[in-house]
Parts: sequence; C-alpha cells; structure tokens
Amino acid sequence: MNPLTPDDPRDDATSLDGRLRFALRELRRDDPPSTDLWPAIAARVAQVPQQRAPQQPAAPARHHRLAPWALAASMVLAVGIAWQLRPPAAAPDPALSPVSQEAAALTREYEAALSELDHAGPSDDAALRELDRSAATIRAALTRDPDARFLLDRLQDTYRRRLSLTQRLLQA
Repeated sequence: MNPLTPDDPRDDATSLDGRLRFALRELRRDDPPSTDLWPAIAARVAQVPQQRAPQQPAAPARHHRLAPWALAASMVLAVGIAWQLRPPAAAPDPALSPVSQEAAALTREYEAALSELDHAGPSDDAALRELDRSAATIRAALTRDPDARFLLDRLQDTYRRRLSLTQRLLQA
C-alpha cells in the first residue's frame, strides 16, 4: 500500500489535517549512528588503572574505651523511657468507659459551680427541681449504658440549663 501524500483524495480529513499527518509520518525515521561507539568506550575503560579502595586501619583501643559509656547511656535511656511510660499515680478507674469518666468529671465541675451559686440564694424552684431530676435520670441511664455519648451530651445540656436558670433567679 502506498503511503498517503499530502494531496491524496483518499484522505477523508481536510487537506490541512492530511498535510499534518503526512509531515508527522515523515518525522518517524530511525537513523542508525554513523559509527559504533562501544569499542572506543571499552578501550578507554581498559586503559584506566584499577584502583583499590584504601583500607582503614582498625582502632582497637578506641572501641574498648567507649563501650562502658555506650552501655551507661543506653541504661539511662531505658530508665528514662520506663519513667515516662509508668502509669499515673491516681489512674482513673479502668472499669469506667471514657464517656463515664467524662460524665463523672462533668458532674464534679457542675456540683462545684452549683454549690457556689446555691450559697448565694434559694434554690427552691419547681423548674430547678425538675432539672435536677432530669440530671439524676440521665446519670442513671449512663450507669446502664456507659458508652452512650448522646447521654453525656444531654447531661451537659441539662447542667448548663440548671446553672443558667439558677443565675437568672439570683439576679431577679
């Protein structure tokens, strides 16, 4: 089959596209090198004298002097790591889930804040008692389902409302 020429009527594309394709086909020609380069490279490599790497003299006494220091440094490092990884003195109860531990801490903070507010005025309001009952119910539900994150969120919201209402009653 004859290659297409730029003006070939068999080319269904426009004449510009045909000329472009023809020019691209003309670019695809492999030209072998004029001379073989490998014999010259091999001859030059053979002429280079082979050099050996200089051997380092061993330092026999130096290693023996540093060994006790290296041992002492590794012992200090091991003791430091063990000290950092030791369990805290007052570790939280491992039986409690993280949500339960957070609820206990939230309750302690709430009770501390509430004790400061309750000393300033009366807390004998029906809405306050209802919020206290709700908080107790949520805490009881948390003991049954200690991993319920939504209960912790509800407890936090109830405590926030209780403190807010107490502050408003004290201001009134």
